[in-house]
Amino acid sequence: MIDRAFAILGAFDGTRRVLSISEISRITSIPKATTWRIIGQLTRWGALEKTEDGHYVIGVRMWELASLAPRGQGIRDIALPHLEDLYAATGHHVILAIRDGGEAVMVDRLSSPQAPEVAYRVGGRMPLRGTAVGRVLLAHCPLAEANEILAQGPVQEPGGMLLGEAEMRQVLAHVKQTGFSVVRRTAPSQTVSVAAGIRDGSGKVVAALSVITPEGAAAPQALWPAVGTAARTISRSLGYKPASAPGYVAELRS
Repeated sequence: MIDRAFAILGAFDGTRRVLSISEISRITSIPKATTWRIIGQLTRWGALEKTEDGHYVIGVRMWELASLAPRGQGIRDIALPHLEDLYAATGHHVILAIRDGGEAVMVDRLSSPQAPEVAYRVGGRMPLRGTAVGRVLLAHCPLAEANEILAQGPVQEPGGMLLGEAEMRQVLAHVKQTGFSVVRRTAPSQTVSVAAGIRDGSGKVVAALSVITPEGAAAPQALWPAVGTAARTISRSLGYKPASAPGYVAELRS
């Protein structure tokens, strides 16, 4: 029953925010009668809410629970004032992300109405190998996990080029060496993302932040000081001291 309840909740995503019982049953392959019964329980608890036309959406109770997650909300609360400063200094998208297994999860984003369209939303999942924040997180994740992700085959660069495992290892080694990741994207708009890692008191990279600008608005190197300063300031607020930072560039290259 628990597995089926999770499957029903998992039927919702960024492109399927409103679903009928029939749609949920089809997506999850759970019989319609069983789907109807579990949805009733989830609705009474507040995990789902019923719309006026009889469809279902994720309930506010789920947001309340998500806000208790220390890895996401805790870091967000500490980082938010510094994200706001970075947004004020650049005037462009500022995002904060954490790693969850083989993906990055965006926990916050500050944007102006004039900012270019971006591919991901708050709460949405992003590929580690194809985003600037994702590459920062991948470059600093445990070596065994990094090797598993890197062995998944070539990755399509946002600009169209295919990167094999050897090329991606070089990219990640460069990220570790410089402290920054730069990714250019052509869709849904032409943008450049510059990201840096955020460390906790043990020196572990626990999050990444980035600024996303329209292509040509600013050279990536011009954004490094602002992005790096914000990342270091947040890291210090989490108890980080530079002397405690481990590194393994050589391991990633091997």
